[in-house]
Amino acid sequence: MPSVLLGLALLAFWLYCLFDVITTPEQDVRNLPKMLWVLITVLLPGLGGLLWLLLGRPLSEQTVRRRAAGPGRPRPSVPRGPDDDPDFLRDLDRRMRREED
Repeated sequence: MPSVLLGLALLAFWLYCLFDVITTPEQDVRNLPKMLWVLITVLLPGLGGLLWLLLGRPLSEQTVRRRAAGPGRPRPSVPRGPDDDPDFLRDLDRRMRREED
């Protein structure tokens, strides 16, 4: 029973990686041409999928921003929500005072 579950998990992982390679735009693929990534993923199901995720898949915007900031540079503080944004709070306070008058 455990070997069947492991086989199904490997099949699901392989299909996910293959679908991800195929649907990724050519210009976003890293390190190798897209067609070569498809071949690697098809011919080496487990290892090819792992290599795709680590070396070929496009980086997320968050990872790109984090790498651009570098390890020594502080990250710019970005408001996470409207209640963290001082400009929004000032504008809200201004509008509320106008409504009271």
